[in-house]
Amino acid sequence: MDYKLKPPSALDYFTALVQSDDEFPLLETAISLAQDEFPSLDIQQVLSDMDHWAARLKRSILPSADALDKLRELNHFFYANLRFAGNVNHYDNPHNSYLNVVMSTRLGIPISLAVLWLELGQSIGLNVSGVGFPGHFLVKLDLPAPQEGHVVIDPFSGESLSREDLSERLIPWLPGAKLGSPHAISDEALSHHLRPAEPREIIARMLRNLHEIYRRQGDQERLLKVQARLAVLLPQ
Repeated sequence: MDYKLKPPSALDYFTALVQSDDEFPLLETAISLAQDEFPSLDIQQVLSDMDHWAARLKRSILPSADALDKLRELNHFFYANLRFAGNVNHYDNPHNSYLNVVMSTRLGIPISLAVLWLELGQSIGLNVSGVGFPGHFLVKLDLPAPQEGHVVIDPFSGESLSREDLSERLIPWLPGAKLGSPHAISDEALSHHLRPAEPREIIARMLRNLHEIYRRQGDQERLLKVQARLAVLLPQ
């Protein structure tokens, strides 16, 4: 009798990761999406590479650094030292959603870059979160007292965004709002669109990005794999 255990499939592994909202491993789950494209992917090695980067970043932080100091060091490390950037020339390449490729090429789309940036930010104690802004995923740092307030950043470029920048980006998504109007975007509307995205929401948005790409390409095989993950992630 053969007692060999069958290894879990990529979908089985994904299912185990997304069972609980209380203990939802965002980075590991995001990395696991690439198993459909790279079946032999060593997820633990990718996680180890991230741990190595986090350790390097921590060594650069002075004990006296406040949140803004840490933010400046994080952005310098991520965009200048590691040289991450938005993949302007091949934005619709599905590999921009696979973190093992993004970590290798240092190129990605806003949400994949955001997941890596968030992991590093959290590793140095920053209160950072993803923001499911319409059309373009953002990241946010909430500042503690006495600074308070928050800093919103475009992970695609590393640029800090002012209220005016955010309002301008939001205008096309709000029917009836006009650029240049004194109160085109209310504080309430802006706060709503800047709320932190839960890990499950982030993974859903990554999968929907892939779903749209494979739908446009007519790639039925890959499309079905993405749909299977979405069904597990969002069973309702």
